[in-house]
Amino acid sequence: MFRNLLGILLTIAMLMGCGKEENFVPNVPVNFSAPLTDPRLIKLSSPGGAVTLSGYGVSGIIIYKTNGGVYVAYDRCSTVNPDKGCAVELDDPSFTVTDKCTGAKYLLEDGSPAKAPAKTSLKKYNTYVSGNSIQVTN
Repeated sequence: MFRNLLGILLTIAMLMGCGKEENFVPNVPVNFSAPLTDPRLIKLSSPGGAVTLSGYGVSGIIIYKTNGGVYVAYDRCSTVNPDKGCAVELDDPSFTVTDKCTGAKYLLEDGSPAKAPAKTSLKKYNTYVSGNSIQVTN
């Protein structure tokens, strides 16, 4: 009887662990590289500056220069209903972004949720600066 009970409990635990992961933004190859003098990146010349770029990631990417002068990059795909691929838009000033589909907001300093219904941070990509060039990859 103990073996049967143990087997049932293990089966239930496995089934609960196999549920769909919520707010999962799919992995897609990202490889963006450009000189920081590229006209598309001019807003990154000072802290708090942000740019959006289409054609990368799930819904495009955002590159942001933090208050500490570090460059970070996120996928523009909202983590609220990511299967819909709703791209977040830069707010003015560009310290936050908004999902126009749901009203969710995220902080660009670290990608964390700033306003419900967002519960999960934006998907972050690796960002490297070498000399006068920036590269965003995953």
